[in-house]
Amino acid sequence: QVELVESGGGLVQAGGSLRLSCAASARTFARHSMAWFRQAPGKEREFVGSMRWANGDTYYADSVLGRFTISRDYAMNTVNLQMNSLRPEDTAVYYCAAQRVGSSNYDAWGQGTQATASS
Repeated sequence: QVELVESGGGLVQAGGSLRLSCAASARTFARHSMAWFRQAPGKEREFVGSMRWANGDTYYADSVLGRFTISRDYAMNTVNLQMNSLRPEDTAVYYCAAQRVGSSNYDAWGQGTQATASS
């Protein structure tokens, strides 16, 4: 298993942008897909978006579609989440997750990074 570390969270004004990054502690690991989840206080963790590592195909939750973009960097072994047009309801702890090859679920998780959009 690998350790994932998120970074890039912060506080921005509504309508602003943040870019989150997720780095894997292991130099190389086989992965099927990477994903971002978020959890706001008092709410359950929710899916934000995912990316198939091999081809870069992405999927997004309706709530962020058109505003958030997931990208990959093979050389840096990272996955990024560009968040634009942030809304107060986007405020949450954002988690990076990895679905390793051979796994049926996202079994590697980061510690989370706080992203806040103030109104």
